[in-house]
Amino acid sequence: DFLAEQVARRPDRFQAFAALPMQDPDAATAELERCMTQLGFKGALVNGFSQVDTPENVVYYDDPRYAGFWAKAEALDAPFYLHPRNPLASWAQIYAGHPWLLGPTWAFGQETAVHALRLMASGLFDRHPGLKIILGHMGEGLPYSMWRVDNRNAWVQLPKGYPAQKPLVSYFNQNFWLTTSGNFRTQTLVDAMMEVGADRIMFSTDWPFENVDHAAVWFDSASISEADRLKIGRTSAVNLFKLGV
Repeated sequence: DFLAEQVARRPDRFQAFAALPMQDPDAATAELERCMTQLGFKGALVNGFSQVDTPENVVYYDDPRYAGFWAKAEALDAPFYLHPRNPLASWAQIYAGHPWLLGPTWAFGQETAVHALRLMASGLFDRHPGLKIILGHMGEGLPYSMWRVDNRNAWVQLPKGYPAQKPLVSYFNQNFWLTTSGNFRTQTLVDAMMEVGADRIMFSTDWPFENVDHAAVWFDSASISEADRLKIGRTSAVNLFKLGV
């Protein structure tokens, strides 16, 4: 409610995402609907998995308990920004003795990429083809990896092991949007553009993990066409969030 009040002061400058209590799917669904229909928000942003009932009980959003939530998100045409968080300490032995790998350096991206792959493989987008998922940091490494994920030693006869009906890259190309947040490298941007297209990439910064001026200076001088720069810097977001400007 406080955020909605701030947006109302300068709607020409600011818009908002809903914060949702994903530990309670029914409450999250109700809050998403309230924020979209009553407060005029443009979608939701959630920091990765939820801990449900106990601190060690990790739940990802391919879990069947979220079926009603995803149906409502599709019905509302509400983009869902899957933002990173660190793995639980009890699940993070690979980082033991190397705390520098946690957070935006590596663990954020790895955690979120796996979560996104779980959503793709679960059949979620077969049931709800209108869902729109946003990933930051140029897609958390997924544009570079989607061919290998789908190929998975395809020259041997093995069942795919998950219910999704299409190659996972199909969902990545149809249901996901990416931002440039915290990944200011032109080679990586070009790879993402070749995978999903400039009209599914949005300029973003990543403060406080990265400097805003670094993002802006890089993007303004990146070796891409001016048409693509306009899409990534403006129209992709205008279209996704229905900004009407």
